[in-house]
Amino acid sequence: MNEREQRALIIAAKTKVKKSGGKWLVPSQTGNGTQYTVDLSSDSPGCTCPDHETHRIKCKHMYAVEYTIEREQTVTRTTTGDTTTTTVTETVKLRYKQMWASYNSAQTNEKARFLELLKALCANVDEPIQVMGRTRHPMSDMLFATVYKVYAAVSSRRFMTDLKDAYARRYISKLPSFNSISQYLDKPEITPYLQWLITQSSLPLKSVETDFAVDSSGFSTCQYARWYDEKYGKDQKERDWVKAHIMCGVTTNVVTSAEISGAHGADHNYFAPLVNETAKRFNVQEVSADKAYSSYANMRVVENKGAVPYIDFKSNASGKSKCEVWNRTFHYYNLNRTDFMNHYHKRSNVETTFHMIKSKFGGFVRSKLPAAQVNEVLCKIVAHNICCLIQSMYELGVEVSF
Repeated sequence: MNEREQRALIIAAKTKVKKSGGKWLVPSQTGNGTQYTVDLSSDSPGCTCPDHETHRIKCKHMYAVEYTIEREQTVTRTTTGDTTTTTVTETVKLRYKQMWASYNSAQTNEKARFLELLKALCANVDEPIQVMGRTRHPMSDMLFATVYKVYAAVSSRRFMTDLKDAYARRYISKLPSFNSISQYLDKPEITPYLQWLITQSSLPLKSVETDFAVDSSGFSTCQYARWYDEKYGKDQKERDWVKAHIMCGVTTNVVTSAEISGAHGADHNYFAPLVNETAKRFNVQEVSADKAYSSYANMRVVENKGAVPYIDFKSNASGKSKCEVWNRTFHYYNLNRTDFMNHYHKRSNVETTFHMIKSKFGGFVRSKLPAAQVNEVLCKIVAHNICCLIQSMYELGVEVSF
């Protein structure tokens, strides 16, 4: 499957390809409102896009029409009995094939690529000014070591073998001890650096991602929360956790912004910061979220960024508020429920993102101090983003440069 076919799959899945007469109208993948006309009925099929007119070959819009036709076509099966004939008509669903060659290449080369990309990413970090004390380890080296340790998913002591190998390959300039890695992970000062790494690691996919989803999920800790239960008259306890609030692209699952809170941090309060941070660098066209984010303020935040909110409504919601965008979205939700839900269910990709992070790097944190727990979760997200970049390099042909 070539690059045009891969992009055509995205167009067919994310946009509405319409038939007009004997021709098809295909929206531009850039989302700027442009539509191209594809004609497959003539002896010489064509498209009005610059790619086809310049190279005179089958473009991604023509492939997208073929995929749409394949998805919508029907198959008729006829079964003849002794006296009657039964005809069953079925809708054939478009099946997306796994690009095994690209997937295998990405997985078998991931660790080597990971180290290269992490080194390039950390090299752009500004070193803090030191005015006193012994010479510290370079911040770029320590960020490399902390993220690589979380990627390796082992203890600091067992991680030293991998870190020595990275030092021998000159990915870091100085070899820190395992205690130094843990001490840096405990520092609140590196939290802004890790959030910056998350943002920078998502930027190479800026041309791919236009639709985003927001949600949160917990990462358990080694500590327990205890309280006295009045109803049962005894002490209760459960494992404590930290909560990650993220915004991710629905195509590649890359995380574009992230915030970490305590176990009971309200999801609603983190929606606007996530959207605002993403909109600084991405062309946000759609934002989907569940009922926990349903409010006038969040609707306005999305619309102010020139995007469309697809946020589910609670059962007691009505379209008679003083918020115009709320009323408009609520009426669209009721009158075009199927179309609304098709957009809204892109939100499922944020659940996939959390599953990817937890299944690969663990759904728990090893650290004990609050600052270290926040930093460890952020390191997981940085490592996840780099893995998404590697997958996109092989499957979408994305060129990664920081």
